[in-house]
Amino acid sequence: MKSEQDKKELYIKAKNKVKNIKIFYYHLVGYFIVVALLSYNLYIIDENNPYADFFKWFNTIIMIAWTIFIIIHGWQVFKGRIWFKKSWEEKKLNEYMEHNNNKITWE
Repeated sequence: MKSEQDKKELYIKAKNKVKNIKIFYYHLVGYFIVVALLSYNLYIIDENNPYADFFKWFNTIIMIAWTIFIIIHGWQVFKGRIWFKKSWEEKKLNEYMEHNNNKITWE
């Protein structure tokens, strides 16, 4: 019975982790879109506009702040993991080896 409860808890944790990663990727896509639009806005600002300095400052602040927030969000979601650590490589190697050992070959 306890093993059934453990499986449910692991499933809930895995589901929440996948949900957090999915939300992060949506956030990342939105970030790229907004930064592209703000960069274009910086490019087209007319220097003769009396508010050009304010808009340049405002757009730059938004891009810097959102970059900091996206880094913090990514750090929180991935818990500071580096993508391809040695432990990840070993885990994948073991996973592939285990997968190949379970296959039945007819030679």
